[in-house]
Amino acid sequence: MALGTTLRASLLLLGLLTEGLAQLAIPASVPRGFWALPENLTVVEGASVELRCGVSTPGSAVQWAKDGLLLGPDPRIPGFPRYRLEGDPARGEFHLHIEACDLSDDAEYECQVGRSETGPELVSPRVILSILVPPKLLLLTPEAGTMVTWVAGQEYVVSCVSGDAKPAPDITILLSGQTISDISANVNEGSQQKLFTVEATARVTPRSSDNRQLLVCEASSPALEAPIKASFTVNVLFPPGPPVIEWPGLDEGHVRAGQSLELPCVARGGNPLATLQWLKNGQPVSTAWGTEHTQAVARSVLVMTVRPEDHGAQLSCEAHNSVSAGTQEHGITLQVTLSSFSVPAVPPSAIIILGSASQTENKNVTLSCVSKSSRPRVLLRWWLGWRQLLPMEETVMDGLHGGHISMSNLTFLARREDNGLTLTCEAFSEAFTKETFKKSLILNVKYPAQKLWIEGPPEGQKLRAGTRVRLVCLAIGGNPEPSLMWYKDSRTVTESRLPQESRRVHLGSVEKSGSTFSRELVLVTGPSDNQAKFTCKAGQLSASTQLAVQFPPTNVTILANASALRPGDALNLTCVSVSSNPPVNLSWDKEGERLEGVAAPPRRAPFKGSAAARSVLLQVSSRDHGQRVTCRAHSAELRETVSSFYRLNVLYRPEFLGEQVLVVTAVEQGEALLPVSVSANPAPEAFNWTFRGYRLSPAGGPRHRILSSGALHLWNVTRADDGLYQLHCQNSEGTAEALLRLDVHYAPTIRALQDPTEVNVGGSVDIVCTVDANPILPGMFSWERLGEDEEDQSLDDMEKISRGPTGRLRIHHAKLAQAGAYQCIVDNGVAPPARRLVRLVVRFAPQVEHPTPLTKVAAAGDSTSSATLHCRARGVPNIVFTWTKNGVPLDLQDPRYTEHTYHQGGVHSSLLTIANVSAAQDYALFTCTATNTLGSDQTNIQLVSISRPDPPSGLKVVSLTPHSVGLEWKPGFDGGLPQRFCIRYEALGTPGFHYVDVLPPQATTFTLTGLQPSTRYRVWLLASNALGDSGLADKGTQLPITTPGLDQPSGEPEDQLPTEPPSGPSGLPLLPVLFALGGLLLLSNASCVGGVLWQRRLRRLAEGISEKTEAGSEEDRVRNEYEESQWTGERDTRSSTVSTTEAEPYYRSLRDFSPQLPPTQEEVSYSRGFTGEDEDMAFPGHLYDEVERTYPPSGAWGPLYDEVQMALGTPGFHYVDVLPPQATTFTLTGLQPSTRYRVWLLASNALGDSGLADKGTQLPITTPGGKGGLGRLECSSEDV
Repeated sequence: MALGTTLRASLLLLGLLTEGLAQLAIPASVPRGFWALPENLTVVEGASVELRCGVSTPGSAVQWAKDGLLLGPDPRIPGFPRYRLEGDPARGEFHLHIEACDLSDDAEYECQVGRSETGPELVSPRVILSILVPPKLLLLTPEAGTMVTWVAGQEYVVSCVSGDAKPAPDITILLSGQTISDISANVNEGSQQKLFTVEATARVTPRSSDNRQLLVCEASSPALEAPIKASFTVNVLFPPGPPVIEWPGLDEGHVRAGQSLELPCVARGGNPLATLQWLKNGQPVSTAWGTEHTQAVARSVLVMTVRPEDHGAQLSCEAHNSVSAGTQEHGITLQVTLSSFSVPAVPPSAIIILGSASQTENKNVTLSCVSKSSRPRVLLRWWLGWRQLLPMEETVMDGLHGGHISMSNLTFLARREDNGLTLTCEAFSEAFTKETFKKSLILNVKYPAQKLWIEGPPEGQKLRAGTRVRLVCLAIGGNPEPSLMWYKDSRTVTESRLPQESRRVHLGSVEKSGSTFSRELVLVTGPSDNQAKFTCKAGQLSASTQLAVQFPPTNVTILANASALRPGDALNLTCVSVSSNPPVNLSWDKEGERLEGVAAPPRRAPFKGSAAARSVLLQVSSRDHGQRVTCRAHSAELRETVSSFYRLNVLYRPEFLGEQVLVVTAVEQGEALLPVSVSANPAPEAFNWTFRGYRLSPAGGPRHRILSSGALHLWNVTRADDGLYQLHCQNSEGTAEALLRLDVHYAPTIRALQDPTEVNVGGSVDIVCTVDANPILPGMFSWERLGEDEEDQSLDDMEKISRGPTGRLRIHHAKLAQAGAYQCIVDNGVAPPARRLVRLVVRFAPQVEHPTPLTKVAAAGDSTSSATLHCRARGVPNIVFTWTKNGVPLDLQDPRYTEHTYHQGGVHSSLLTIANVSAAQDYALFTCTATNTLGSDQTNIQLVSISRPDPPSGLKVVSLTPHSVGLEWKPGFDGGLPQRFCIRYEALGTPGFHYVDVLPPQATTFTLTGLQPSTRYRVWLLASNALGDSGLADKGTQLPITTPGLDQPSGEPEDQLPTEPPSGPSGLPLLPVLFALGGLLLLSNASCVGGVLWQRRLRRLAEGISEKTEAGSEEDRVRNEYEESQWTGERDTRSSTVSTTEAEPYYRSLRDFSPQLPPTQEEVSYSRGFTGEDEDMAFPGHLYDEVERTYPPSGAWGPLYDEVQMALGTPGFHYVDVLPPQATTFTLTGLQPSTRYRVWLLASNALGDSGLADKGTQLPITTPGGKGGLGRLECSSEDV
């Protein structure tokens, strides 16, 4: 109710202030042509209602309008099943009947009559149909239906929520049937428009009488016949009443010795009921008690037998429960009477003063002092401070058990100066000289205050609103102390009890300093304090002061003559400042742009302030939508501005903003978002997209979706989606269109690349690479050359050209080194980059391999063997081979000559096979000539007879460790037969040579193991085949080697190998001398034996060959060893072809064996095949003869006696001759510690060698470990 009054007052005040500022025309015409008009109605939800409409001109078209929506003339009113028109249309009755009203029917209605021949258009006044909705919920906190436990005297908060009602329900909270006054309610919006929810909060302080009572929340509404209720039961905890001891008889405490005493103690009330216990002289004597819940009584009975020593004992009964502030008790002092003994003197147990010690000044104070029973009697006297007062009357009465009670009456005049003095009644007797009994009171003399005034800001001083002001009320004297009450304009000043409100007023308590009392009032000034009168009262005294408060406008309101605007409309805004002190200046601005307005004269306003108003006229456009027009009320004196704004609502058709994106880039198979930056009011109703004349479905498709913002989302984008998209936006105000381009980027694809691309040596050519890609970038082409050497991959001497989708690699002055595979790489930023290989073929004249020295091919010239000559050349285009013998062209029609030609890329080979080789006809110099369109080249190949191999050459050290040395050499011509290599070495100062066969036999590198650290060695190398041994390598030059010490690093040898042993002291100085002497002796013996054996072996070999040659061999025994040839700077390529008769019985027969040169790198890297007409077989590739691996030929130097294979896992055998030759014991030295060995033994004489000892059984040996020195092995055998 108060809220409604405040709103009406504010509206009335606002109307008075705006009178004359804005005059609005209000139609006052009365409808005609109706004989019945509708009226405002209010119904409860679910009821039926009828709005009457009677028309005086029947036959006209009549329809109803609901909130401006025409329902149509059809009596059934389609679309509104609960609506219908009732009445007789012929009589002009068109009553709107609504069944089962609900909240949607709450609206304004009017009856409209269409123009007809009998009358004009008619419209009835608008009426309001109000639908009342009863509350649908009532929630109580704590929960309804429960038992809630509270403590009496404490404050609790109860909330009750009732909602979804119209109007907002009224909530009342009752406890024990009494309405709770301390309640606050908040009204909020409900779950639907026009519905309200109310939350009421009450502060409840329960009392003991509320125990077991109901707390009820009632929600009442005009839509309810009776309020709805929710409740819970209150369980109030409160302390019990004081205990009462029910003494039997009249003389409380008097008892005889030996008497059996039963004392009941009763405590009534309390929740829970009291707990009782008995104490005697402060010590518990009984803790048993019982309860009667129907009567709410707790009871405990003490049973005891009185003894003489119980005289004067204090019996007390205590009562308390869980919420008691303290323990309550009732006590009795026992007076024990003895029948056969004299009673001792008993002092009074207490002195009691009857009457009030408080009195107004100059009035009499009357008091009585009474002593408890004593033996003997006592005398009483009065003291006021240190001054004795004379009593008016004294009386002595008999007490219990022979005692006496004394009483003294006193009357005196109360004076102000006696206030606060102690008034004492004292009892004394000669029997109690050692102790005094007294009772005292404080005299309280009442008198008024002498003076009252207020301290605060001086009157007339201007205070700013929000300033903290302290007013102090002071009074001197007064008893009782003055209360000092504050009033504001005759209303008592109180503090706000709502915690959510800011404490604008703080009221202090009364404070005392000596005889001066004070109470302060601290307030934060507001508009209502302007010219307000603040008064302080103390009894009949009062003092006042007045404040002058300056404050900015309490409210700034903007009034508009229209709510919905369109571009070009005029808008009149009026700004009203309700109240301020001092007056303010009003100004207008729109988004910071100042506007000129028309001001109205100021008027008086609340809080003794002044009101102001100012109007402005605006011409709006679409750009003004959403902008704020601000009214500022500025006070120059206060230097403060209060502002309010009005947000413009301009209706306009869609307009595309300047930041609208027109081109969107996407990647193929990715996503694309075509954004929409459009402004419209109201928001666009539809976004329609078209592409190449086809409209995209608003519901979406397999690869597109139109977002709520209008943006077009595409996924799995393809290059076919590239193009222009048209956007059409529409709202109720109009339409707009825009074109957006989608630019789809996709990875490059190479469309054209000529492979191969050919050029002559020294010529120029372009490798052209054409792509399809988007985008086309200037630097997207790059080129790579594929090769193993980094130098070969450089493109620095080539020119790279890029123009549009075509990239060129231009080669000037082409060189052979530039031939090969190139790769065109195109990367436009869209993965993956495109790559394609192209071969550059550089045409050049033939280049034939020229072996050094002159190539030799060996064959037996017995007219039964065959030989194959291999000629290989490089050149582009293809090469034609021709052969000559001793300069005469070879007749290839001769059946003895067969040529096979092979072509693989730029490598070409010709194999010439000669059958039935004759020494007289075919031992000659053959010339191979390779020719193409660019030139020719040739090489010579000599066909010779089989012979011993040529000595190897180029023996060198490639690695060196304390126990091993790595060797490498170049083989010589093999003589037409398989050859093998043997290494001979000796340690300086040690007698005898060591021989090691190189395994595999055709290897040209070997690691010699079993050496000793820091030792000088000499090494030789030779080759051998079935016809004999070659000379020592490098013309018999020895290779000096010195192994490093164990503490020296191992690795590659230095350029200059040491030839002398390292200087320094020797651990064993005599050992080298002994080894040297023994070595000379052994060497001399070995020379003799070795010479004999050497001559014997040569003789046997020559005889065997001669016999086999004369007798004629049915099959040729041949074998070839080929080294892989490379096109290197040295152009060192070896080729050998062997055809011979059987030379040794160890080899199998191979008829017409045709060896070939090893393939070049180009031949290996390409697949085998032929490109010419004469090609009928593929390149054989690398050959490895199985015969040599199965039956290796014996070495050139056969063992004289012992043959030892050194450490297992180390290739090759070591041979040691036993010296002296006829010895049957021998010490094998130079072994490694912790190493496994296998040992064989054989014997020989001038006629040949024996078999291996023990039928070839090996002797396994493992040397023991050791920290230093050389391993030794002692062997013995039986002499045969």
